[in-house]
Amino acid sequence: MHLSRCASALVLLASFAVAANGQTEKTFPTDDEINLLLTQTERAIQQYKPLIDQEEAQMGKAGAQAAAKDRELLNGLETALKAFRAKPQAFNGPLGLTFFAWLDDADRNALLCGSGALSQATLQLMSGNTGKADSLTQLAQSCSNASSLIYTVSENADSLYERYVRAEVQLATQGVETAQKCMAALKNTIPPKK
Repeated sequence: MHLSRCASALVLLASFAVAANGQTEKTFPTDDEINLLLTQTERAIQQYKPLIDQEEAQMGKAGAQAAAKDRELLNGLETALKAFRAKPQAFNGPLGLTFFAWLDDADRNALLCGSGALSQATLQLMSGNTGKADSLTQLAQSCSNASSLIYTVSENADSLYERYVRAEVQLATQGVETAQKCMAALKNTIPPKK
């Protein structure tokens, strides 16, 4: 009998808590929001992927080493995209943080591609090789553009993941508060021992 009272009290308390906090309640990212992020990520990858081949072809050994790391990173992102497309709510967990970190790494790598290509272009220009300098300058600009796009996408991922964390904390806090209230209610219904 005490357990049914506790269960009734728990439901009542939870409904009051939801009603009282309705306007400040944190929400988890929705499937639609996550799918939009995935579409943005796919577009950014499509823009950046061909630049990796150009980086490798135009920047020698350093470009080849960077391209290998970039391909590995993009393979991870593409694998995550497939997994999240099948189950978007998987973003709301540890994998979402990994996804955000990979986007951040891709942004940095694209920026490094741009700065490396610009440095090489300067060297080529100083040695009188204007054709090579022009192609490296174009690569630098393209990598910089890709970096800006990936940065924007990573900011969106950061915002969604932050919302997930805040909603998770709020849910956990509400659960603890409800359990404490239930325990207090139970203590009040148990007659003292004589």
